[in-house]
Amino acid sequence: MPADTPRAPHVNLPPHHDGSSLYVSTMTPQLGETVTVRLRVPAGINEQAVHVRMVRDGEPRLATALLTHETADERWYEADVLVHNPRTNYRFLIVLDNGYGWLNQRGWFLHDVPDANDYQLTTHAPAPAWVHEGIIYQIFPDRFARSSTAPALSDTDLPPWAIPATDWNTEPIASGAGVSEHFYGGDLDGIVEHLDHIHNLGVKTVYLTPIFPGRSNHRYDASTFDEVDPLLGGNSAYERLATEIHHRGLRIMGDITTNHTGAGHEWFQRANSDPTAPEHSYYYWTPGEPGYVCWLEHDSLPKLNYTSHELRNAMINGPQSVIGRWMQAPFNLDGWRVDVANMTGRYRDQDTTHDIAATIRTTMTGLNNEALLIAEHFHDASADLGLGGWHGNMNYSAFTRPIWGWLAADDATIPAFGLPATMPRIDGHTMVDTMRTFDSVYPFTTLQAQWNMLGSHDTPRLRTLVGTPERVELAAALLFTYLGCPVVFAGDEVGLTGTNGEHARQTMPWNDPTRWDATTHDLYRTLITLRAAHPALATGSLRWIHTDTDAVVYLRENNDEAILISIARAPWSGATIPTSIATTSASHHETQPQQPTTLYGNQPLPTTGNAYTLPGIGPAVHMWRIR
Repeated sequence: MPADTPRAPHVNLPPHHDGSSLYVSTMTPQLGETVTVRLRVPAGINEQAVHVRMVRDGEPRLATALLTHETADERWYEADVLVHNPRTNYRFLIVLDNGYGWLNQRGWFLHDVPDANDYQLTTHAPAPAWVHEGIIYQIFPDRFARSSTAPALSDTDLPPWAIPATDWNTEPIASGAGVSEHFYGGDLDGIVEHLDHIHNLGVKTVYLTPIFPGRSNHRYDASTFDEVDPLLGGNSAYERLATEIHHRGLRIMGDITTNHTGAGHEWFQRANSDPTAPEHSYYYWTPGEPGYVCWLEHDSLPKLNYTSHELRNAMINGPQSVIGRWMQAPFNLDGWRVDVANMTGRYRDQDTTHDIAATIRTTMTGLNNEALLIAEHFHDASADLGLGGWHGNMNYSAFTRPIWGWLAADDATIPAFGLPATMPRIDGHTMVDTMRTFDSVYPFTTLQAQWNMLGSHDTPRLRTLVGTPERVELAAALLFTYLGCPVVFAGDEVGLTGTNGEHARQTMPWNDPTRWDATTHDLYRTLITLRAAHPALATGSLRWIHTDTDAVVYLRENNDEAILISIARAPWSGATIPTSIATTSASHHETQPQQPTTLYGNQPLPTTGNAYTLPGIGPAVHMWRIR
């Protein structure tokens, strides 16, 4: 080895536990049930004893963990946790010869830590299992496809607010006047005509941003919740789309604003013109201009007041509510994504968000016990998830933003949403630290339902941020192998670009091969197919193995397989890691490593003695099946 070549470090692993079925006997227990939790401790820790610290009715309790299995490389312990409260926190106390350490969901610490990052068992039902099938595909209807039978845009009877695009391939207005009015005329029958593309990509769930009429191209300013926008083809087109999607064995999710309506909404029009109208109680009224409370002071979006029982019944409560009606024939929606869910029901001294979320879920599951409810939340959602309401969240904080910071091109401006700054570029250590910090405040069942995205209709496009197809590959590999549900914004799979959320709402380039990157499309299909073929990538345990400035290494595993993933943005030193990471005694019998099989990438995983040697190649993605 040349003198200037860095030697690959040998990785010393910390103790490990997570909420997957490898480590928890019952992932969704009943109240009063006793759950067995398992811990693996590498031999180098030299522990004297292990205990589980749980919190019961607000008071910490300790239970001794028993050694159940031992090898030359590690020891397995088990302990019982009584699920005495609907959400039960626990962590591991590992007694050392000179003190003690704590293992919680955030990591391994040799100092005392707060309860916020403890592991959690929750009695609330998790998201339906179908969320882990295939991927979720987000469509912004105005920009996806205009059906072949639709008249030319110039011949369409457009509302006064609409500014028609000169051509389907015209760039969207990125900022300033006309942003919300720039109109391309995509419709629902256009989506039907391109379902083969969606299905062949490996999509299992189609999620559409709002389809209700409004005064904008995004339709988050609904003027009614009773019908589909005629510009999209109306109710009949939505029925055709839902029928075709379900016929293919796929699912369809809607998008709704429970926090506000548009100022043109029929409810608000009646409420604003007649203080005695029943709808007057649906909104908050103030003495100053504009006379009512709005979303972020935009007077086009009056805020809904859920202290009104009439509003609750109209919007969220029961099969005849807005939430319920669209989940029934002929549309049979499989779930809802709720816009600005974090603000719904919150105003000054009022906070009914959790009750609203629970009511929405009750309405949905009363009609379809496999319905999915996802919240939009751009920051820390720990106060709202895991409580029996939202199943999961659009995972910007724990996934999107740290990956942007690690992979963004040197000349890219990375937005820091809500902050008067841009995001800094970060190394692999900081990326993983950020991801673990946000992940550590949720139950594992919630982590499995989080919507992981590399961008959406509210953000710049991935390709613009990272700059090159090589870095798109790195980001996509993270998306399709990380814990949670991968969501692809339509067009990312063909390399569309966009500098901000508005500009990112590019039209799909069905008739413009210059904007269609076939290599990126093939990459997405390959990675989605790989995820579908290996359940450990969809629902398995997540164990961080090694982080470096330019590389991250993690393990996804279940009882049947263990897949080691290495993602490097640049050449790095590589690493040697113990082969014991491939073993498990979770089923009370030891499983052994196998000769590594390369699933993705062009390098084998050499094994010498009891260690794997990770190649320091980069930029590169590698995946090996090691058990």
